[in-house]
Amino acid sequence: MAIARGYAATDASKPLEPFTFERREPREDDVVISIKYSGVCHSDIHQARNEWGNSRFPMVPGHEIAGVVTAVGANVTKFKVGDHVGVGCFVDSCIHCQTRDLDNEHYMPGLVQTYNDVEADGETPTYGGYSDSIVVKEGYVLSIPDNLPLDKAAPLLCAGITLYSPLAHWKAGPGKKVAIVGMGGLGHMGVKIGAAMGADITVLSQSLSKKDDGLKFGAKDYYATSDAETFTKLAGTFDLIICTVSAGIDWNAYLNLLKVDGSMVLVGAPENPVPVHAFALIPGRRSLSGSMIGSIKETQEMLDFCGKHDITADIERIDIKDINEAYERVIRSDVRYRFVIDMATLPAA
Repeated sequence: MAIARGYAATDASKPLEPFTFERREPREDDVVISIKYSGVCHSDIHQARNEWGNSRFPMVPGHEIAGVVTAVGANVTKFKVGDHVGVGCFVDSCIHCQTRDLDNEHYMPGLVQTYNDVEADGETPTYGGYSDSIVVKEGYVLSIPDNLPLDKAAPLLCAGITLYSPLAHWKAGPGKKVAIVGMGGLGHMGVKIGAAMGADITVLSQSLSKKDDGLKFGAKDYYATSDAETFTKLAGTFDLIICTVSAGIDWNAYLNLLKVDGSMVLVGAPENPVPVHAFALIPGRRSLSGSMIGSIKETQEMLDFCGKHDITADIERIDIKDINEAYERVIRSDVRYRFVIDMATLPAA
């Protein structure tokens, strides 16, 4: 067993703190990765604070991992020492299936999350990216294009694929009008990726405070949802709305912004049930759907797309000792647009 260093939540009520633990010995199909950067996702906060009620402690969060290969198993063919690689939200899948579903594995039984989970043996805990190293099966390691800086690429492993997947699935592209609700860590990726796909992007945000950024990222229009006139002016406008926010909104008002056959897709997870009136859907044959990350196949497709179009996240790089303050700032939406931990700042053993 190799000794790893990181930061962990040891209890839902306590701040994250330095933590030393064991990584499993690499097998023939494993890749050993030196973690250089780990993005901070709002779901890390939910999990570390047991806000979803399924937390396992001690917990090393982090599923936006970017690093460098330091060793490979004898059967590994896709990667070599020195490669720039990433690890996203899961490290195994389809473990209860006869064959792996390469397109829908993230929706299948047996998904093993990068942290706050156990491996296929049902015993070994998974620890995430707030650490100096990780051992991952080859089939769940992703290649990061060489032109993408590792720190700015790290958030692509969750925020990037979370927006790419619905944009691709609902065929955002030339001639399609797409609204992104919220301009945070998720939303700003949706603007960049959707614009690169050729879609006509509009940002719907509580205020106009980030309008200049939204337009710089590729949005054609930007509206404040605090202005009731926005919902009158834009009624029946969009083919697709992707909602990245977790706060309560007037769902019926947003659904009314869709064209006939338009779809509204949730990637943010509201705490309370979504109240929708039937007549917000029926007259326009509209749909309300959800989307969750993407398969490894689709995540690699997203990374290659971002490499082709030079798309990365806008980040604020932080020392790991500042992670607890960063959590509070995420809750206040006080970051543009994603925190990324520099793992070189881990304290020495």
